[in-house]
Amino acid sequence: MIGAPSVTQADQLVQELPFRWSVQGRIFLIGGLAYMFDAWDVLLPAYLFPLLGRSAWHLNDTQLGWLGSSGLIGMALGAFVWGTLADIVGRRRAFLWTLLNYSIFSILSALAPSYSLLLVARFITGVGLGGCIPVAYSLVAEFMPRARRGMMLTAMDVWWPIGGTLNGLLAIMLLRYDSWRLLLLVMGIPALLVFWALSSIPESPLYLMRRGRKAEARAVVEDLARRTGAAVSVMSFPDADTTAASFGQFFRMFERIWSWNWRVTLAVWGIMIANLLLYFGVLTWLPQILVSSGYGIYRAYLFTISVTAIGIVATLLAAWLVEQVGRKWVIIIPGILTGVAIVIFTLVITKPGVARWWLLLFGFMNELTIPAVYCYAPEVYPTLLRGTGFGWASTASRLAVGMVPAIFGAWLWPVLGLTNTFIVATALVVVANLWLAAAGPETRGATLE
Repeated sequence: MIGAPSVTQADQLVQELPFRWSVQGRIFLIGGLAYMFDAWDVLLPAYLFPLLGRSAWHLNDTQLGWLGSSGLIGMALGAFVWGTLADIVGRRRAFLWTLLNYSIFSILSALAPSYSLLLVARFITGVGLGGCIPVAYSLVAEFMPRARRGMMLTAMDVWWPIGGTLNGLLAIMLLRYDSWRLLLLVMGIPALLVFWALSSIPESPLYLMRRGRKAEARAVVEDLARRTGAAVSVMSFPDADTTAASFGQFFRMFERIWSWNWRVTLAVWGIMIANLLLYFGVLTWLPQILVSSGYGIYRAYLFTISVTAIGIVATLLAAWLVEQVGRKWVIIIPGILTGVAIVIFTLVITKPGVARWWLLLFGFMNELTIPAVYCYAPEVYPTLLRGTGFGWASTASRLAVGMVPAIFGAWLWPVLGLTNTFIVATALVVVANLWLAAAGPETRGATLE
């Protein structure tokens, strides 16, 4: 039990409440489900490409590459739009809008009558989906007790391999129908999540406090205290931000994340761009790489599923490690090993028995790294820059990643070759991690502002 005499500052009280699965755990689960659909959609092109390549549209590798890029570029736009809006209109409202946008255009993608309209629909789907991660992580971070925040934020990433694995299993189940439309149609399921989220998630009390909405903040904090069994009699509130919340702030927020601390912002951008560039570069094209190397389509799909499935175990390990050794080293060491593993995989790709193990090592190390990255990014920013800082970093990474399907298929792989392509990507990971080691603060045990 926590009493008022020990904690009277409302923002600190929220971060010292006992953890309850029926309270903070519910918010974790809802945010995680949104992340699961993000994984499902991002990895979907890997399973769509072989089907679309032999469909009536007869798409070539360049057209397939731009289809993969369209959704990722949409996510890049959506990440900074929704991340910034979350700091202006609130986390809850932005979260609901992103999911609704995503659900509607997922269904429209399945109904697209032409390649060009499919490109447009996938782009707009990405705009909605792109906001899910920065908004959901900001929301979850601001409800979690400080002692469990790192573990829960990292564990959020377990929904990624779950979503990716379910996607692959569904692709195999539907392979006999040879229909890319069926794979896209099931993306409308998140519409159900919108209604659940609407009735289950309150607005972030930290956000309400910083916006000066004390009455609403008090109601949320008192409800949280009552439901977690904490005793609260008196609360004081931190000073509110005097800047009015408006859409006129939209682009000024970008300047604020750099003027606040350019070294930290550069570190966050670097690790998100480099690690996601390598990860999506591999998974988007992996089935096609394997098929072109002589693997059957079923084996190619199974190899791809194994990369995401092993991530479930890795993510749970990462959730423990970030509280034991800190966020930074769980990002840096596995991140570099991820690059080493995929380079060796390309060298032994013609030996399936050996290649499988290096591919599994790539998937395992990657799912140690990225959960820690997503835990770290929202923690380093103050409350009214949290959504913006994470959102813009996500945008930068999505823009870089968004070009991977097109550039990889049309230039990097054909010109540099498979091994050299991943050597270049690994070099970027090493540079980004060295900068993080030098410039990034450790956030383990820190209290959110």
